Amino acid sequence: MIDNKLDIAQIRKDFPILKRKVNGNSLIYFDNAATSQTPKQVIDTIVDYYSNYNANIHRGVHALAQEATEAYEGARIKIQHFFNAAKKHEIIFTSGTTHSINLVANGFTAFIKKGDEVLVSAMEHHSNIVPWQMLCERTGASLRVIPMSKEGELSMASYRDMLSNNTKLVVCNHVSNALGTINPIGELIELAHKVGAAVLIDGAQSSPHIKVDVQQLDVDFYTASAHKLCGPTGIGMLYGKEEWLAKLPPYQGGGEMIAEVTFEKATYADLPYKFEAGTPNICGGIAFGAALDYLNSIGLETIEEYEHELLTYATAKLQTIEGVKIYGTAAHKTAVISFNIQGIHPYDMGTLLDKMGIAVRTGHHCAQPVMDYYKIPGTIRASFSFYNTLEEINQFITAVKKAKQMLS
Repeated sequence: MIDNKLDIAQIRKDFPILKRKVNGNSLIYFDNAATSQTPKQVIDTIVDYYSNYNANIHRGVHALAQEATEAYEGARIKIQHFFNAAKKHEIIFTSGTTHSINLVANGFTAFIKKGDEVLVSAMEHHSNIVPWQMLCERTGASLRVIPMSKEGELSMASYRDMLSNNTKLVVCNHVSNALGTINPIGELIELAHKVGAAVLIDGAQSSPHIKVDVQQLDVDFYTASAHKLCGPTGIGMLYGKEEWLAKLPPYQGGGEMIAEVTFEKATYADLPYKFEAGTPNICGGIAFGAALDYLNSIGLETIEEYEHELLTYATAKLQTIEGVKIYGTAAHKTAVISFNIQGIHPYDMGTLLDKMGIAVRTGHHCAQPVMDYYKIPGTIRASFSFYNTLEEINQFITAVKKAKQMLS
C-alpha cells in the first residue's frame, strides 16, 4: 500500500486546475506525459515577476534589470543542482526538449561526415528522430535504428552489435513517452563511449519521475522541458559537457550570444550565452526554478515510489477488463499505460472519457514508428502524476467500462 509520506489531499490544494469541472464532472487529469499541471507556488512566481520586476536581463544597470537577472541566473543554478551538473554554464536555457535536440543536431553538422553513423532507438518521439534525419541528409551520414521487443524493451544485444568506429552519436530517450519504458541508459552510454561516440539522452519523460545525475551517468547531453516538471511551457534546458559545448558552433545568431561584432566579423560569448541568442523567456526560466523548488520540497524519490504504486494499481485494474491490450510491458516503467480495447478506436474511447471529465491522450503520441511496429493507428494513454489518486483510477476504470459498453 501507499505509505503516508505524501499528503495527497494537501498537495492537490496546490493545483488550482484540479478544482474545475469538465462536462459537469470533476476533472480527472491523466495526460501528464503531455504536460503536467502547475502548482500555485509556480503561478505566483509568474505573477510576481510581471507585477514587480519585469525587465530585460544581463544588460541593464537599473534595479529591475538586476533583480530579474539575479532571479534568472539563480534558476540556472537550481537546474544545475537538480540534475547535478558540474558547472552552471553547462546548463543552456532553451524553449524545451525539441529546441535542445535541434541545437545539438545543428552543431553536430561540424563533426559528422559521409560514412558516419547515428544510432537512434526504435521508441523515439518524433523530436528525437527528425532532427537526426535532417543531420544525416546534410552530411551523408547514416541513421540506424536500435530495435525493440514486443514488450517495448531495447535490444541491447543488437545495440552492441551495431556499435563500431563509425558510430559518432547515439540518441535515446530515458523514458518512452508512448510506452513508459525506462531504458538502460547507463549501460547504453558506457558502451557508446567505448567506441568514442557521444550520447544525447532525451529526458523529457524521465525528469519528472526519476532522480537524474548527469555526472554519474557520464552523459554528454541531456534534455528536459519545464512543462513536464510542473513548470510553464516554452522553457527547457540542455545539459552539455563543457568540452562538447565549447566545440559546438552557435545554433542562432543575435544579441547576447556575442562578445564583439563588427561588419567584418563577430566573436562569440562564453558559455552558456553562446547558445542563448536574443531576449530569453525570462519569466519562464524563473518559474522553471520555482517548479524545481516545489518538486524538491516533495522529493523525487518519494514521487517515484508513489507513482509506481499508481501504475501498478491501474495496470492490474485495466487487465480485468475484457478486450484490453496494454502496449509497453517492460520490466521497468514509469507511470504511463498505453492500451487499446478490441474493436474500439482509441479516439472514440478518449472522446467518451472526456465527456465524463477524464483527460487522457489518444493517437500516435508523436511516436508513429512505435505504432507502426505494433500495426495499430494509436493508443489510449493514461499517464499519472503525484497529485493523482487511487480513487481517480477507480473512477477511470468505471468510466472505461461504461464507454466500452456504449461503443461495443
